[in-house]
Amino acid sequence: MAEYKLLLPSMGEGVMEATIITWLFNEGDSVKEDDSVVEIATDKVDSDVPTPVSGKIVKILKQKDEVAKVGEAIAILEIEGEGENTASEEVKAETSAATPDPDTLKTIEQPLQVAASTEFSGDLYLSPLVKSIAQQENISETELKSIQGSGLEGRITKEDILAYVKNRGSQPVQQAAPVQQVASAPQPVATSAPASTITVAAGDEIIPMDRMRKIIAENMVKAKQIAPHVTSFIETDVTNVVKWRNKNKDMFEKREGEKLTFMPIFVKAIVKAIQDFPMINVSLNGDNIIKKKNINIGMATALPDGNLIVPVIKNADQLSLSGLAKAINDLAYRARNKKLRPEDTQGATYTISNVGSFGNLMGTPIIPQPQVAIMAIGAIVKKPAVLETKDGDVIAIRQLMFMSHSYDHRVVDGSLGGMMLKHVHDYLQNWDLNTEI
Repeated sequence: MAEYKLLLPSMGEGVMEATIITWLFNEGDSVKEDDSVVEIATDKVDSDVPTPVSGKIVKILKQKDEVAKVGEAIAILEIEGEGENTASEEVKAETSAATPDPDTLKTIEQPLQVAASTEFSGDLYLSPLVKSIAQQENISETELKSIQGSGLEGRITKEDILAYVKNRGSQPVQQAAPVQQVASAPQPVATSAPASTITVAAGDEIIPMDRMRKIIAENMVKAKQIAPHVTSFIETDVTNVVKWRNKNKDMFEKREGEKLTFMPIFVKAIVKAIQDFPMINVSLNGDNIIKKKNINIGMATALPDGNLIVPVIKNADQLSLSGLAKAINDLAYRARNKKLRPEDTQGATYTISNVGSFGNLMGTPIIPQPQVAIMAIGAIVKKPAVLETKDGDVIAIRQLMFMSHSYDHRVVDGSLGGMMLKHVHDYLQNWDLNTEI
């Protein structure tokens, strides 16, 4: 028998570590190749780690809530083999492929340290779990710098910060030296109100936020603090879209084995409008506007547990309607079944939110950073509408839908935001019933 080290796999550009959520097997359990053995979490997505070999788990190296780095061993398996040499060579090969050398690691991590948080400066590297605890406990950067980290290169571990929180009340308050008053930017507002402002009555239930809900709360507060939101609305006649889908959905499902929803049609119209107005497909970095080459559409997706995730349709402008339908169905299925990879939620340049799937007429969604706009699609409703004909105006039953376009007023003015929305409206309202799929 030989030992095999199960390594934390690469999870996409910029993701260097993950937090262990739950082991799906215990020490002593046998596992088969491709079995999901552990659930992990990054600051982007929860996912499973499968084992590439069959064997028995003899030791779990990383426990629940501990952080593991990409390429680091998280468990040891006992597998069939002719001694340790065979397995050792395999492990070495995997480790060298998965773990960057120290110089590369420093090069990769340096920009990440700056981008990881708006609250803490670049010389503080915090894991997602430690960062979450620090923000929840309102621990300042000065306090964090005073904590002696026991992790790699002196980094603060979960145990370090929890010990600090436990002993925080008994520590003497250090008086800061007087400093010259200078103008500074407003400080971010805490993501949660002080506990003293909340009254818990008899019979009230206290439900702690799960990890994903904390991340959503944090990101939403940051997004509203960073971007001044403006929202435009329009009502669109999508009668042709409804007729076209009804005509093609059965044929498409029979041919492709895929459902044909309205979402690929909406995405197609949005992509066309972005190509008309490429300055919607940008990000803001200080005083620089970064115009994105790729059009990657984020698709807000509700999960069974009530949380929200945004998988990304990469290079949506290069996909046909059929390709969009397949990509959307695949991402939605994997999102709802916890099969997304971290890279599946990265790189969005524009986002769409289908609030109509909940029967809502319209919504004003929050712009995900660092994007500058998001579109909400409302429910399609039959209504009487006035139509202009060569014989005069008539009233007819039409399929109508509201759309809203929220945009960052720092870089997108009402003319650009409004024209972009109008072009989406025009593409949908004038949808060709002979469009091929």
